[in-house]
Formats: sequence, structure tokens, C-alpha cells
Amino acid sequence: MLINIGYFADGPWSHRAFEKIIKDKYLNIKFICVRYDTKDETLKKYSEQYNIAYLKHQDINSQEFISVIKGYNCDLYVSMSFNQIFKNQIINLPRLKTINCHAGKLPYYRGRNILNWALINDEMEFGITVHYMDEGVDTGDIILQKTFEITDQDDYSSLLRVAHKECAIALYETLEFFKSGPVPRLKQNDIDPIGFYCSARIIGDEKINWNQSSRQLFNFIRAICRPGPEARAFLKSKEMKINKAIEVKGAKSYIGVPGTILYKDSNSFLVKTKDTFINIVDYSYDAKFKVGDRFE
Repeated sequence: MLINIGYFADGPWSHRAFEKIIKDKYLNIKFICVRYDTKDETLKKYSEQYNIAYLKHQDINSQEFISVIKGYNCDLYVSMSFNQIFKNQIINLPRLKTINCHAGKLPYYRGRNILNWALINDEMEFGITVHYMDEGVDTGDIILQKTFEITDQDDYSSLLRVAHKECAIALYETLEFFKSGPVPRLKQNDIDPIGFYCSARIIGDEKINWNQSSRQLFNFIRAICRPGPEARAFLKSKEMKINKAIEVKGAKSYIGVPGTILYKDSNSFLVKTKDTFINIVDYSYDAKFKVGDRFE
């Protein structure tokens, strides 16, 4: 059975999934709708290469936009890294409804910046969930869910690589259900009636609080490393970007002022934390500093 798809998408997450979908003769992408402020040239290129309608609109729930997409007679809408909230009219427009791929283990980790928060919270795994959409934020019934291990060797960059690859696989496996049936469906309330949400991270959230434990700081720094904004700290009124830290296993707790530089060599330095100390091994700073200096 041929399934006509409206693809609401943006970024690398959506590229890999597109490459899988376009090769399947039973899946037909009728249009690609990108974020209104998109900088994604790849989806534009794909639309031209495969003669697919390329759409964008400031309000996808407007009657103006809905009247346009009705003309494509899609069976299913698919959202992958799209940034507008879908309301009931558009969700229920296609006969097979609307689905979303979310890099979080629903009903936990709803919302934004999930991979960053999973690392900050010291999780041992993160999830990828494909679910039906409703008017809530990431609250619709689950179709497919997978989990992936997080180790101390992971950071935001490594989780992002896994998520880009595995989101595409999970979404395509979900579309296989729609092709052959039946489509699994699990209410999130059956897992946990409350769950939880993650807020979007904003400018200013990068600043390090040296009054946290070494473990908390290790997690914080790896959670926002490149290609994220990198952790920030101020020394002598100048900003330092910190991209990587190493937790010093077995370090003993002792009295001292958090934020004090305890040791320094040409490649790294140690900083006192709330409980022990942490080794900063990848940073950028355009001034000199020495042992005994304190971060602000």
C-alpha cells in the first residue's frame, strides 16, 4: 500500500530519515515543510532533486496553510525536528494522523534539549520515541521506543551522533508498521501518569557553578560541549570556554574555596569543586593565569 507523507522537518535528524524514506517505493513524500527560520539547505536540495513541494509558513495551524496542504491528500504527517506545535485540526487531517520522532524516553524527558539534560542529570541511558501527536507537548501514544546506553566516555557530541542515526532508523521502522499493520499503540499514562518535562536551554545557562560537586560539573561540561555552546567561566573578568573535563576518580574531599585553581601545566589545570577537584583538559582563554587564581 502506497503511503503519501507530508514531512515536517529540519536539520541532520531529518536528512538521514529522508534518505531512508525516499528509497522505499511504498512511501511517497508529497511535501517537505521546513522551519520558518530554517538554515537547512539540504532539505531544499532534496526537494529540487526529487521534485517534492517545498513549504514553509510562520503558522502551520493557520487556515491559509491548512488549505494549501489539504491539496496534497497525504495519508500521514511526519514530524522530525520540527519546531511548531501541531493543533488538532492539522494533526487529524491525514487519515493515518500525525506522528513525531523525539529523542527522549517518553513519558520522561518531554520538551527541549533532551540530550543535554540527560547528561546533566547523570542518566545511564537515553531514549528515542516515535509517537502519535496530540495537542500536548510529547504526550501522544507511543508507537516505538528504544533506549541507548550512556557511559562516562559519552558527551553531547557522541550522543548526538547516535541520535541522528537511530532516530532515522526508529522512524523508518515505525513507517513499516503503517505499511503492513497493525501499528502498536501504548498510552504514556500506562507507563507513568505524570512523567516530566525539560525546559529549553537559553543563553546564560552555560555558566559554571563551582559550588557543585565534581560529578555534577563533569556532567555539566560534557552536556554542552561542542557542537553545543560550551561551558563558560570567568577568570580575571575574562570569559573562559571549557569544552572537556575529566573526573578525578578517588579524589579526596577537603576544605577549600570552590573555583580555586590548584594545579596547572601546559595542557590542563585542576579546580577545586564543592567536594573535591576536577581536571580541565580542553579550554580556550586568551590571558595568563596561575595556581591560586579563583574563578568568579
